[in-house]
Amino acid sequence: MRIVSYNVNGIRAAMNKGLIDWLKTNPADIICLQETKAHKDNVDHRQFTDLKYYDYWFSAQKKGYSGVAVFTKIKPDNVVYGTGHQVSDDEGRVIQLDFGDLRLINAYFPSGTSGDERQTYKYQWLDEFYQYVHELRAKIPQLILCGDYNIAHKEIDIHDPKGNKNSSGFLPDERAWMDKFLGSGWIDTFRELHPEPHRYSWWSQRFPSVRAQNKGWRIDYINATEPLRKRVKASDIYPDVKHSDHCPVYLELK
Repeated sequence: MRIVSYNVNGIRAAMNKGLIDWLKTNPADIICLQETKAHKDNVDHRQFTDLKYYDYWFSAQKKGYSGVAVFTKIKPDNVVYGTGHQVSDDEGRVIQLDFGDLRLINAYFPSGTSGDERQTYKYQWLDEFYQYVHELRAKIPQLILCGDYNIAHKEIDIHDPKGNKNSSGFLPDERAWMDKFLGSGWIDTFRELHPEPHRYSWWSQRFPSVRAQNKGWRIDYINATEPLRKRVKASDIYPDVKHSDHCPVYLELK
């Protein structure tokens, strides 16, 4: 099972930048997208089904905002839309698919960069989501959680840790949440195989040169519960794939 997680920063914009041509190279069996910023009816989704993907969308009520989608060549046994938390579900942040005894969760974590109100909500969302997946894991031990977490976990995951110590996405409480989450029986599948520095998945668009200079953050993850550790075959980040200010991250399971 090959999985890609990718914040496309607007699926229609990404399609205009060659997303479909990239998908034609068959990069994965399952493509999990975040920040689609569109409803299925507003996108020429036949371009995905023509590539033999089943497509599942969970969009925000607000137009042009948030949203997640999954394109999969493996038909899921079940699809769950949302988590039952109203604000999160209204913003189209989580979609879940069951494949046998494995559940794949595709999540777009809130950003706190727009101000204190959203940062406060981000902490609320993190607490709600932690409890949700903690309870879910008791029923379904084999979980994969992928998406844009909007958190760089450790200093190795950000190009300028000192300069960003007060920046949303690298705040002590956010990083502590990642410590708690990964310490509760989850593994960072990328770091499992890649201890090296300077591997990032997002670069600010405010300064166009930062991507060329690789001044980025690693805020996109594919994490798995402990029972899946031995099935992790490969993981990677694809910075040369450029349809967004993020790039795809990859996991292959045996």
